[in-house]
Amino acid sequence: MEEQDYKNMLAAFDAIRPFEPEELPAAYDRLEGDPQFQAVVKYLYPQVPFAAMMQKMRMCTTCLDFQKAFCYGFLKDLMAKASTGFDIDATAIDVARRFTFVSNHRDIVLDSALLDVLLIDAGAQTTCEIAIGDNLLAAPWIRDLVRINKSFIVERSLGIREMLAASKRLSEYMHFVVACKHDNVWIAQREGRAKDSDDRTQPSILKMMAMGGAPGEGVVERLKALHIVPLAISYEYDPCDFLKAREFQLKRDIPGWKKSKADDVESMRTGIMGYKGRVHYHCAPSIDEWLDTLPQDMPKGELFDAIAAHIDQEIHSHYRIFASNRVAAGAEATEEEKASFHRYLDGQMAKIMNHPANGAAGFVPDEAFLRDCLLTMYANPLRNYRQATAPSTR
Repeated sequence: MEEQDYKNMLAAFDAIRPFEPEELPAAYDRLEGDPQFQAVVKYLYPQVPFAAMMQKMRMCTTCLDFQKAFCYGFLKDLMAKASTGFDIDATAIDVARRFTFVSNHRDIVLDSALLDVLLIDAGAQTTCEIAIGDNLLAAPWIRDLVRINKSFIVERSLGIREMLAASKRLSEYMHFVVACKHDNVWIAQREGRAKDSDDRTQPSILKMMAMGGAPGEGVVERLKALHIVPLAISYEYDPCDFLKAREFQLKRDIPGWKKSKADDVESMRTGIMGYKGRVHYHCAPSIDEWLDTLPQDMPKGELFDAIAAHIDQEIHSHYRIFASNRVAAGAEATEEEKASFHRYLDGQMAKIMNHPANGAAGFVPDEAFLRDCLLTMYANPLRNYRQATAPSTR
């Protein structure tokens, strides 16, 4: 593709795409002058002068350079403290090729960030462009920073007509990334995390992905052009589990209750910094060949449901099952495993009981309900794994 043709195509996505190399210096200038960004950097790197940090940042001439210089090492150090190890099984794919990773959604920030680290460790020459909802971009510096970090923006706060146009542009951009930028894409299988860990792909996500692609092609060909890889993410412990359980009760008890921006910030901070135990990523094979087995005359509604079900099957069957899942589901476990997990649950329950916002929200913890919510979160992955790997479903 000629450079001018590429730039012309890129211009259609200026409002949502990551920054191009020539745009980075201006983005660095904006970050350097932002007091909130300065405060965050000083908090994360108290021993490093801010000027030195900005000097290192300005040496990054591409978004991938930035990820390798800042994100890779930070995440390695973080997971050394907040986990007992994280790894990936990518044997089902060729990391030299480009894919659209569709994963279950465990953590607001880390799902895609850890995938980037693990892809580099697996020998990939690039990472992923990351779909991120505009509801998380609470300040201008955050919007700049995520676009430096290879993120593209999913616009959610729009009217119905605007949403349709935005969805088409988003889809066209994802196709552009894979076909023209020759990069990977990461997107969650649904909008928002599955709070009860019952991970299900929303057909609407697939419908959006099929809006882009070559004119005249059908749904199957458009989705094949994205080379979708179902990605299973498994956590031994979810550091946000107590916040999710608390949210379930707030929604149950307070009609119309919705999370605030402060709640989102707390979830992001807790998810990043909290203890996770072991974390495992597993890439299923690309669904390209499976898509070719579908009847050509299948109605669209049934088609999207079938594809969503197949992605779910692949994700569920590739979970890593931990003792936390077995104990929660009442499956076989040692007495030591049972005691350890219930001690963990007691600690998470204490965080709910002593949450500083309880009084302001008028929140009176329902201990039985909350503990059941926590157990359900850890039991569901095993329940789904069993169903997905049962002989009748394979």
